[in-house]
This record gives sequence, structure tokens and C-alpha cells, in this order.
Amino acid sequence: MMNKNESRLRRAKSTRARIRKLAVARLSVHRTGQHLYAQVFDASGDKVVAAASTLQKSVAEGLKGTKNLTAAAAVGKAVAERALAAGVESVAFDRSGFRYHGRIKALADAAREAGLKF
Repeated sequence: MMNKNESRLRRAKSTRARIRKLAVARLSVHRTGQHLYAQVFDASGDKVVAAASTLQKSVAEGLKGTKNLTAAAAVGKAVAERALAAGVESVAFDRSGFRYHGRIKALADAAREAGLKF
């Protein structure tokens, strides 16, 4: 019997394999009950180019909470700005096996609006 997290990681595996074949930068998202994390890895996948999370003071400033859609949008915007500053313009979106709705979708939309292409 697989638990929730093992199933999620199993779902994430094929996406990550496909992204590795594409050899493009990867925007990886992780969601917990309290927080949301986003990292942009370079094309080789072994170096973090940009990162943002609701734990960071600069991101969480002025937010009501860290586990809502506004917080997700703030993380998306921040990670996109940092990635562009590091010279990464287009990425592949890796939702880490989470369903594409709610906070994950809000983060993706905000990152697209901030100028990240995927």
C-alpha cells in the first residue's frame, strides 16, 4: 500500500524524466500544509538558479497568511523575477505530482505574468 506522498512522487517521476530529455530549466514547486516553495533548476538539473518560498521575509511581507492563493501568487512572481535576473527566460513547469489547481495553478499563473515562459 502506497501512502499519499509516495504516490505523488511516483506521479512526479515521469514528468521529471521528460523534462530531463528536453534539457531546459525546470521550475519545481513543493506544497506543504503551511508553506509553498518554488525553485528553478538549470538545464543540467544540478544547480538551483533561483528560489522563493513563503518562508522568506521578502515574499511573505504584507501577506495575510502563507497558505492561500495570494501567497502562492507572491511566490510565483518572486521566483519568476529572480529567474529572469539570473538569465533564465523559459522553463518547464514541474508540479511535483501535485494536481494543477488551487495554489499550484496560482503560482504558475503569477510566474507567467511576471514574464517566465512555459
